[in-house]
Amino acid sequence: MIVRKVSEAVIRRLPKYYRQLIALQAAGVERISSGKLAQQMRLNASQVRQDFNCFGGFGQQGYGYNVQHLLEEIRNILALDRAYPAIVVGAGRIGTALANFDGFSRDNIQIQALFDIKPELVGQTIHGKPVLHMDALETYIRDNGIRIGIIAARRSTAQDIADRMQAAGIEGIWNFAPVDVTVPGIPVENLHMTDSLLCLCYRIGHQLADME
Repeated sequence: MIVRKVSEAVIRRLPKYYRQLIALQAAGVERISSGKLAQQMRLNASQVRQDFNCFGGFGQQGYGYNVQHLLEEIRNILALDRAYPAIVVGAGRIGTALANFDGFSRDNIQIQALFDIKPELVGQTIHGKPVLHMDALETYIRDNGIRIGIIAARRSTAQDIADRMQAAGIEGIWNFAPVDVTVPGIPVENLHMTDSLLCLCYRIGHQLADME
């Protein structure tokens, strides 16, 4: 596969292609044109072709894309052909919800344990996953080859947790704390769940204003 320099915008679209192709496969669609896929993705056909050309291109002129083949290619581009053992720091509501979500396993992401400092949480089991004390964090990461660290803790502790994860060998961090963490040398995804809700509020508010 030929991989050119890929922009952040293309990377952000890859999971959307992946999700749409899964839906198409489930619906029994075997082949799709760039125009039809673009319409479903609310893009234009040229953008779809440009995105896929970053990785060598997968379609045939006059034929379009084989859905199963394209899905496999996108899956490989997203590096989902390998396993991603993960842990969650913070066994509160967000951490518990993540531990209870079975959809990660489809993409080879396995949450193996949660960590917390609260005595009433440590020692519990959430959806078959143990809740361990934070004192065991680094040892567990190293001993179990954990690759992804998920932060579902308070703002005040998030950066320290991220630093500890990196020092223990974590390869990437998914951060749900309400503050951005920065960890040089490894990829970090800071996810603020209210951002899209606030954007929705903006759109509703301005839509109403336009109607007045």
